[in-house]
Amino acid sequence: MQHFAIIVAGGSGNRMGSAVPKQFLQLAGKPILVHTIEKFLAYSADVQIILVLPQADFPRWTTLKSDYSFIHSFTHSIIETEGGATRFQSVRNGLACVEGNGLVAIHDAVRPLVSVEIIGRSFAAAAQHGSGIVAVSAKDSIRQVLGRDKTIALDRSTLRLVQTPQTFRVDLIKKAFEQPESPLFTDDASVAEAAGFPIHLVEGAYENIKITTSGDLVVAEALLGR
Repeated sequence: MQHFAIIVAGGSGNRMGSAVPKQFLQLAGKPILVHTIEKFLAYSADVQIILVLPQADFPRWTTLKSDYSFIHSFTHSIIETEGGATRFQSVRNGLACVEGNGLVAIHDAVRPLVSVEIIGRSFAAAAQHGSGIVAVSAKDSIRQVLGRDKTIALDRSTLRLVQTPQTFRVDLIKKAFEQPESPLFTDDASVAEAAGFPIHLVEGAYENIKITTSGDLVVAEALLGR
């Protein structure tokens, strides 16, 4: 069964205070995006990677390819496509590049610490259940805001923090993305759920952080240095 990985790299460096888009920032001597691609290739050299980038970032990516020869050394060349104005549109553009049946993992480019084991669990769950959504238990107490000066405590044992990859059968997730875009779509699982498809969670890891701030970058450096 063919495996695909859509890596969504649409971030800017605004919250980092950087002119460089965050997926291209250096982490332990390599751009964050390179770490992420390496993880999927470590899972399997047969994974077809589809990279979704803003149009403005294509020259930077072209330079990066010439600096990291490993990008050319595996079974399939990386398919590159332009992102949209929103994450929904970017993922939909990536799905348009998926040909044939199989399984597709959708992953944030700025989650470079994802493990090979987590990727494998996500693909295995999708093969069995139609979806494999990586998530972890909530560690902190959580309160829901109901209005001004009104909150209630929630039972954190019933809550999960969702990460990526979010992996699906290709036919299922393509069908889900035929829906009109909605502000309620916060991730790919919410798109699939709105289309009536079941969501199956798999265990993630607290180390599988999304790098969005300079503090996240410091934490990622420390985790890689362990």
